[in-house]
Amino acid sequence: MSTRTSRRPLVVLNVVLALVLAAISLAPRAEAQRGGGRGRGDYTMVSGRIQGGSSNAIYVVDAANQEMIALRWSDSTKGLEGIGYRDLRADSQSPQSR
Repeated sequence: MSTRTSRRPLVVLNVVLALVLAAISLAPRAEAQRGGGRGRGDYTMVSGRIQGGSSNAIYVVDAANQEMIALRWSDSTKGLEGIGYRDLRADSQSPQSR
């Protein structure tokens, strides 16, 4: 009878662990995992001159989210600072004028 009583706590523990696993598996996913927010990026960086200026910039294009930012180096802060942002999806859907 002692083996039967020593197994009871293990059986109870296994049932509790199975219930916890079921609760985690069936719980709703977080908003970012559902695709309701921003997707994972697919980045490309290109360097180029700033139009109308003598300094250079880094253009970072996120193809997955269709966004682009422009960055330049700041000697005063010793870091990159943002100088522009474009929503490429909105740009492609707007009527073009020349």
